[in-house]
Amino acid sequence: MSPNGSDRSSRRPMRRKLPQVLTAGLILATATGCSYNWEDFPRLGMPTPVTEEAPRILSLWQGSWAAALITGILVWGLILWATIFHRRSRTKVEVPPQTRYNMPIEALYTVTPLIIVSVLFYFTARDESKLLELTPKPAHTINVVGYQWSWGFNYVENVPGVQGDAKTDKNLATLPDRYKVQFPENAGGVYDAGIPGTRNPQTGNPGPTLWLPKGERVRFVLTSRDVIHSFWVVPFLMKQDVIPGHPNAFEVTPTREGTFLGKCAELCGVDHSRMLFNVKVVSPERYQQHLKELAEKGQTGYIPSGIEQTDPARNAEKKQL
Repeated sequence: MSPNGSDRSSRRPMRRKLPQVLTAGLILATATGCSYNWEDFPRLGMPTPVTEEAPRILSLWQGSWAAALITGILVWGLILWATIFHRRSRTKVEVPPQTRYNMPIEALYTVTPLIIVSVLFYFTARDESKLLELTPKPAHTINVVGYQWSWGFNYVENVPGVQGDAKTDKNLATLPDRYKVQFPENAGGVYDAGIPGTRNPQTGNPGPTLWLPKGERVRFVLTSRDVIHSFWVVPFLMKQDVIPGHPNAFEVTPTREGTFLGKCAELCGVDHSRMLFNVKVVSPERYQQHLKELAEKGQTGYIPSGIEQTDPARNAEKKQL
């Protein structure tokens, strides 16, 4: 038998198996997707947004996937085209003509990735700047304190019957002045702090519960007492590092009541997996009532916010200002 004949005979079993492989792949894809809610498909794996800022993140996520899909289709198409139309059995040529020093093609290979990266960078930088923008007077400020192995929440609020001033409180002394100047006057405040064994009394989910008012802008000032953590409320669609000696901040406006899950998204030690918390979004009236309940429990004032701000962090802030 000729070599060409042997090649054709060896390829026939593969051609017969191809429909079987494709059928098996289709069955596997449909079987694993039976429990999938197709209404969630446009979010491409992201949870339902629950803040005014989250749709911006979702849009960036969807746009990145669309760009990746278009690029993938183009690359896969070129690969399949070369595989089909330049196969040896079709051209009868052992080694096809080689193309070298083709300037238009080489320029295309160079310019196209630069354009893709530049477009992604532009939209990412634009949205990041908007998401990290701080308003002059947020309705509420909460100092989120990360520590091994749980979370504490300092509510910088004017609570009836609670005396004190967040601007001069020694437990908040490590916070930068640029945050303190926007604290309410004579904000005695209340706090809540958890341990790994703390659970939400309504849902039984592990971790302390952070309460937020629906429809009102909240600023989170993130501080750590020990190592780097990461504050992540899953349906907020964003997270930010909690760095010792380098406070971070961002703001959100909750748009939907409910209890949501939060966690530490930075490997912070042996019990990292136990650094869980809950976020309960309620009406503004219920939120104020909760602050009074914390005061009645004796949880007035503030817990220590964390490590003193480092010189590199101060210098970075001066450059930004």
